[in-house]
Amino acid sequence: MVKEVSANARKIHYTEILNKYGMLLILILLFSALSLKIDGFASLRNIFSILEQVSMFGIIAIGVTFAIVTGGIDLSSGAVVALASVVGASIVTGTEGYGMTIFAFGAAMFVGSICGLINGSITAYGRIPPFIATLGMMTMARGVAQLVSNGRPVDASSDAFTSIGDGSVFGVPGLVIIYIGVAFICHIMMSRMSFGRHVFAIGGNVNTAKICGVNVEITLLKVYILAGALAGLAGAMLTSRAYAGNPTFGNMWELDAIAAAVIGGTSLAGGVGSVPMCIVGALIIGVMNKGLNMMGVDPYWQQIIKGMIIIGAVLLDAQKRKKA
Repeated sequence: MVKEVSANARKIHYTEILNKYGMLLILILLFSALSLKIDGFASLRNIFSILEQVSMFGIIAIGVTFAIVTGGIDLSSGAVVALASVVGASIVTGTEGYGMTIFAFGAAMFVGSICGLINGSITAYGRIPPFIATLGMMTMARGVAQLVSNGRPVDASSDAFTSIGDGSVFGVPGLVIIYIGVAFICHIMMSRMSFGRHVFAIGGNVNTAKICGVNVEITLLKVYILAGALAGLAGAMLTSRAYAGNPTFGNMWELDAIAAAVIGGTSLAGGVGSVPMCIVGALIIGVMNKGLNMMGVDPYWQQIIKGMIIIGAVLLDAQKRKKA
């Protein structure tokens, strides 16, 4: 009897570990398999290339994770990237110096914050489902980006500005450093601050959160402002990397961001999620994209494979909730 109880306890323990770190194991296995299949895949240069690609939609994914944990969603992040990119590019066009570079990044984040403020206001105070609110913002932001840029790319070839996207510190790309910094700050916000506890409380049960004294409206407002600001930052980063702002930037990035969050274990039902596992989800997508590209897999098949992975992650989350 004691042995049976001990065996069951070990089984439960292993199941908990698998549920918590299963995606990290998948990332390691995926990277190892592709490293064996593709020459040079595990090289430091290729790893940094993957991290650079992940850094931009990965930052968006962090903001989307906050929104999903509250039981919401943000479909506007890709369009906000486009709007922020043309705004940032318009500011640095024909200028030099890091003062204008900082201003351009700040303006891009400010534009994103305004979009997030509108999303949050409509969701929190207008009682409009976040799916509809952010879908409307997605269309609006893309349209404003086209208006600001006249539907054309905007040059952003300022040396100071583009050095953020091209530069590195001790061999680590600048965009990756920004990603790490944002991830660290947001992890602290979600796991150690009252703001994070309120986010989880709303996602767990909004009525209980209200009874416990959580200001649901203000918290939702902060969540969507944060998501918008991070999308704006990603837009500035992409502009710096591409030497131009473009109203077509960020197309479908919102889906990559949502996929990264869900693959990382963030529950679409709300109340469950973490920044570190969101990063793991983003890395899985980045490693998979890079591997499939290097193997010459048709882009259409890549989309199919990515969709299958998202569906699998959602089904896995549903199974977990059934057992809980």
